[in-house]
Amino acid sequence: MRKFSSYGPVNKDLHYYVPRQALIDRACTQLVGENPNAPGHYITVWAPPQRGKTWVMQEVARRLQNNPRFDAVMLNVAHLRTETDAQKVMTFIARELAAQPGKEIAWFETTFTSTVLDKPLILILDEFDTLTAKVIEALTGVFRNIYISRQVESRDLLLHGLALVGVTPLLAVDTKVPYNIQRSFRIPDLTLEEVREMFAWYVRESGQAIEQAVIERLFRETRGHAGLTSWLGQLFTETYNEHKDRPITMAHFERAYTLAHESPNERIAQLVRKACTAPYKDTVLGAFSSGPHVPFHYHDSVSHFLHTRGILDATPAKFACPFIQRRLFSHFTGDLFGQMGRVHEPSADLSDTITQSSLNVENLLRRYETYLRENRDWLLKDTPRRADLRPYEVVYHFNLYRYLASFLQGHGGRVWPEFPTGNGKVDLIIRYAGKMYGVEVKSFSTQYEYREALRQAARYGERLELEEITLAFFVEYVDETNRARYEVAYEDEETGVTVRPVFVETGR
Repeated sequence: MRKFSSYGPVNKDLHYYVPRQALIDRACTQLVGENPNAPGHYITVWAPPQRGKTWVMQEVARRLQNNPRFDAVMLNVAHLRTETDAQKVMTFIARELAAQPGKEIAWFETTFTSTVLDKPLILILDEFDTLTAKVIEALTGVFRNIYISRQVESRDLLLHGLALVGVTPLLAVDTKVPYNIQRSFRIPDLTLEEVREMFAWYVRESGQAIEQAVIERLFRETRGHAGLTSWLGQLFTETYNEHKDRPITMAHFERAYTLAHESPNERIAQLVRKACTAPYKDTVLGAFSSGPHVPFHYHDSVSHFLHTRGILDATPAKFACPFIQRRLFSHFTGDLFGQMGRVHEPSADLSDTITQSSLNVENLLRRYETYLRENRDWLLKDTPRRADLRPYEVVYHFNLYRYLASFLQGHGGRVWPEFPTGNGKVDLIIRYAGKMYGVEVKSFSTQYEYREALRQAARYGERLELEEITLAFFVEYVDETNRARYEVAYEDEETGVTVRPVFVETGR
């Protein structure tokens, strides 16, 4: 029986996979060309890590190798990532094509002529963008010259099609020779239908049913990230699947998903660590803001890195998938607020906030406000700040989450964040004494946005099947008059959900 795998290219005989025939067809057409009497195209094939680039191009190479018109060769050049001598990289490629290397760069072009090749060649270079900028400049210069020469001369240049595969489309490579003759070919994320198809395959082979809600939730959390989809599939169908004679339900998925955030995944861990350091840290923190979207500029090196690594989407910039957003949220929370001190005195009377059977979220937020006021100086001393020296908005979200987790831990409750939109909006879900509570976190800016936040919170409460939800507004200062004016329960007519707004004063 097959298994889910997220490490390395998929083995079609051993693993579940999505055939992606239409995508493979398009890639083949690009490389072969639409006109059978004309050369094919030179393309850059790109997508963030773990999206199936290598597997797709392996399938393309296999299909083209069955075409008698062409020779198709796929080479991985990742092992040459530290090589600064373009001649050595060219020598590797030439030898793989059974050519004899020369002493000058000009010889490399002859590798793609009839003196070496018997028929037109389609060349696929995997991990191309791991090469040094100097080597990329030299290689793309040669490829560009071949491409242009074959358009205007009747030379016997036989490099019919070329695919340079990596995480970037090479549009941002800083070279003297602009590689502006290629077409950008992005490998898209999986669709919901493709994810359903893959898990339906598992159901047919294993005989174990999976609730459709599980597949939909998996897709919502990963947004079709191929590596994460297969990894989570592995966790809830194998690692944490103790009863294979029973259907996989949402309860099974929730357990596996929670444990996934505590399980080692070095690819994701490396990505998170990188995103949380300069120069990317400020942009990531800004993306957590519930205010205006972070501007995204593709030719800005920071935006480009965060987009091509699958952390942020573009236009407008928001997180690519909730799973990675939650990992980032957890990393920042632990890094900034590893120590919280006492969240309340051991002998404090908490009966207005928590009993054995209920939780008063409004009073819990007021206790947090008091805690923040009393501990603000040391808590926020080393936190990251904006240009105006105020802490980033999300710093308070991290701190509130850490406070709630510490408070509830001593009473058998738990809290976890949700990110339903991919932008900075954070929702905190609390489970205590068999009940669920929702807290939507916002910053107060205008009366219009206040009213809109009430309606949004009501819709979110409806999705959680809650009769009421709490809306926490962070503000620097609020007087008692405005507290009385705005902290009024809102009854949403459309959803029937009651929204209870609470202001949390942060201080200046």
